[in-house]
Amino acid sequence: MHVTAAALLTLSAATGGGWVPAPSAPWDVAAGARCDVAVHGEPVVDEVVRRVVSTNPDGSVKSEAYKGDLVIRLTNTTEGPDGPSYDADASGRAYITYGDDGSQHWTVAGPVLVGFAENGGTLPRGLYLIDGLYTLDITATGHKTLKLYQGSIDDLCNRID
Repeated sequence: MHVTAAALLTLSAATGGGWVPAPSAPWDVAAGARCDVAVHGEPVVDEVVRRVVSTNPDGSVKSEAYKGDLVIRLTNTTEGPDGPSYDADASGRAYITYGDDGSQHWTVAGPVLVGFAENGGTLPRGLYLIDGLYTLDITATGHKTLKLYQGSIDDLCNRID
């Protein structure tokens, strides 16, 4: 099931039960994996919640929605723990459907931080803050296809290089 942007906004604005915290863990990527420099990502604001929308017959999640404030501090750790940093506001809303083959289909409104590997999708290797209305299809092998209907793409590697 593919969700329209209007349905996504309606769903993510909904109040009521079912929303649970979905904290983001700190992460690190080696130099050359996404940016030319090593990067540490750490949430400095994390109020993201998720709601399971549908499940498979075995009880596993088929689709879920995410919303809430999220700011990730990206730090260039090639220059040490006090290297250049940038706070990326990734407070978008997303509706994710999981395929039986391990694929994912994301429908997004607002900014989300997305990493692309070398030859790993429709954008060059990098870390991006993608803002606007778009879909992101991720294959079971991790290849990402971005369809940006309206919005902008901010290359975050350039902000901390």
